[in-house]
Amino acid sequence: MKIGIIGLGDMGKLFARKWDKNGMEVYGCDLPEKFPLLQSELSDTKIKILPDAVSVSRLCDFIMYAVEAENIESVVKHAGPSTKFGAIVTGQTSVKTPEILAFEKYLPADAQIVGSHALYGPSVNPDGQTMAVFNHRASKESFENAKTILALIGSKIQILEDYHAHDKMMADVQVITHVGFESVGTAFMHRRVFPWEIENQIHGIDNIKLLLTLRIYSYKAHVYSGLAFYNPFAIKDVRKFATVENELFGFMLAGKKTKFENKVLKARDIIFSKRNNQTMLSDEIMKEYTLNPGENHKPNSHLSLLSMVCTWADLGIDPFENLVCQTPPFKLRVGLAEYLFKNEALLEETIQTAIEDRSILVDDLAFHTAVHEWTNILELGDRKAYEKHFEATKRFLSDRLTEGREKSNLLFSKLA
Repeated sequence: MKIGIIGLGDMGKLFARKWDKNGMEVYGCDLPEKFPLLQSELSDTKIKILPDAVSVSRLCDFIMYAVEAENIESVVKHAGPSTKFGAIVTGQTSVKTPEILAFEKYLPADAQIVGSHALYGPSVNPDGQTMAVFNHRASKESFENAKTILALIGSKIQILEDYHAHDKMMADVQVITHVGFESVGTAFMHRRVFPWEIENQIHGIDNIKLLLTLRIYSYKAHVYSGLAFYNPFAIKDVRKFATVENELFGFMLAGKKTKFENKVLKARDIIFSKRNNQTMLSDEIMKEYTLNPGENHKPNSHLSLLSMVCTWADLGIDPFENLVCQTPPFKLRVGLAEYLFKNEALLEETIQTAIEDRSILVDDLAFHTAVHEWTNILELGDRKAYEKHFEATKRFLSDRLTEGREKSNLLFSKLA
């Protein structure tokens, strides 16, 4: 069976190398100007670089589109009609609604359509990570063949019902997770404060939040903007996150401890009451991957995590069910929330700090502002503003981005 990859960016090359290593006959293409560079980059493999997407579509029995969500329709419109008779076609866009609509519109009626999504980035070892897969329009035999081919990547195959189920889950797993950590980074930028230079703000939770923030900003803006702007479920969920954060921050400003505490504890009971006492993370793990070594810590309101858990409760989301399609950052975010909410003393300290420690309000005001900036940008559908906001924060954090990605990769591998 000939494997074809349309789009040999970072993820496309990852898949191509994996399939080539497993003895598959692999073909691929990208933009014409990248042809000589790809031939050089992949010269240590048997992967054959073709001049264009139409050539890949005509030749291959299994075709993967590994292009951005904003480009999927135009690329499928160009190459889809040339799809080899009976070929299996899949895609790696992180939002499936525009991808499936493009496949239905431009692929021949005999094309076997299988949805797939690797829930990790190109810098993560795919072994043991999750690959979401669903049958959209394929025979039983073709679907089984697709699963076999995708499993050669080394990921765990998680079957979903359809593309609607995928996108609804990803609105929480990816979009809200990213907005939460993007807001943490932007808050630091607004205050012109480097968190790794503040000696008294050292805690396992803060360490991991910082690592994940740096990790997200170490990638390109379009990776995240595509997820947010093209997912039909995303904006509603992000607005709920912003509304919940606004409510909690309002209670903090007004000193309304009872209302603040009641909302937080109600969310705790909804999300964590049925979970066992075992937690994903420990103090030892958190300290091992710190960017700011030390022993003491300043109490924190952990407004970002409280807002996340209260959002899950208000939306009726079970984050532990969503772990079946976990991305590494989402898994860690669930672990952070679990660590905080199941540690009675730490949660009590957090609530007390949020209401009574006025010195932290300047930090939480910066986070509050950032959350609503990101939410408004998404609601306006302003991609240019998104990229400018992302790049401004990325420049501020630039000195530690590589270290953040490397240390988070180590942590992901350990937890896997």
